Amino acid sequence: MRRAVVVLVAVLLALAGCTSSGAPDGDAAPSSSPGVQDVDTALQPCPEQTGDPITAGEALPPMTFDCIGGGTLDLSRAPGTPMVLNLWGSWCGPCREELPLVQQLADAAGDEVLVMGVASGDPLTAADSFAEDAGVTFPNAFDKYRDLMAELGINVLPFTYFVAADGTLAYTQVGPVRSLAEFEQLVADHLGVTL
Repeated sequence: MRRAVVVLVAVLLALAGCTSSGAPDGDAAPSSSPGVQDVDTALQPCPEQTGDPITAGEALPPMTFDCIGGGTLDLSRAPGTPMVLNLWGSWCGPCREELPLVQQLADAAGDEVLVMGVASGDPLTAADSFAEDAGVTFPNAFDKYRDLMAELGINVLPFTYFVAADGTLAYTQVGPVRSLAEFEQLVADHLGVTL
């Protein structure tokens, strides 16, 4: 009987997938963590954002996050260039497969599209270690307590947001993208940029 209970629990945990319940526990605490910007990391710092405040109704929540390795991500300001924003967590299996593709997109995009990530629901060391293992260098904000996920009303990852230069939310990709070609097509279709 005990073995059946253990097997049942294991099956239920496997079926849970990439819900936020699989992420490290975090009570209501601020998104910013001491030392986030001081991490010795391969991740590029987030670029300075000087765009106008976003006034569009169809936009991401106006939140600000420290970036691993430096800078901040301020979602209340227009990026000034089309942006792809990928929410991921090291605890998410599909994110593990997708994140190297996001890096490929960042490499292909150059200066035409800003590619950024948000490490969600991870301790800082886990997020940075996973990014390093995945060969990621594009800028990533840090959202240890999943504040952005909560604000967006999501509890699964990955989610990828395609944002126009003026901050308007152009498209939301629910679930993983499977190839660089698929990412490039989404960028062309929703941001009007051919890579």
